[in-house]
Amino acid sequence: MGRQKDGSITEGTPWPDEMHEHFMHEALKEAKKAAHRGEVPVGAILVSDDHRIIARAHNLTITLNDPTAHAEILALRQGAEKTGNYRLNKTRLYVTLEPCAMCAGAMIWARIDMLIFGAWDDKAGACGSMLDLPAAPGVNHRFQVVPGVLAEQSARLLQAFFHGRRQKDRSGEVPKRP
Repeated sequence: MGRQKDGSITEGTPWPDEMHEHFMHEALKEAKKAAHRGEVPVGAILVSDDHRIIARAHNLTITLNDPTAHAEILALRQGAEKTGNYRLNKTRLYVTLEPCAMCAGAMIWARIDMLIFGAWDDKAGACGSMLDLPAAPGVNHRFQVVPGVLAEQSARLLQAFFHGRRQKDRSGEVPKRP
């Protein structure tokens, strides 16, 4: 069962917390790759129902000059290519930050079974914070949401990244493209 921000419970078959933490650690590795490239540190891992990682990605919006190159979108694209199907039934997506509306919409269309995320995004989150697209009336597919897995580690990574960026801005240093 998943927990919503308000404490309510979502239905679904639970995986052991240790398994969620294992895959979230993999997503955090991807997020660190993004930070190293000067991208917002968000990582995603797509996992099959037999516990195999079928895709891994991190934010590349700056590198690719692509506003859709969020970690979640890139992982869904890889997963669809690898499976040969745009429908990713029986998959679970691990993301270090609560997905935005674009990414939540893509997950609905991809028909994932479960989203597991780390830190809440109170400014742009669309899976329980600002919006709750997976639970919106009329959506054609619903998936279970499990928030807060390794939330502190995910939040610390983001905070350190933005703190560093603010320090560079104050020093007058011009950010360099990767």
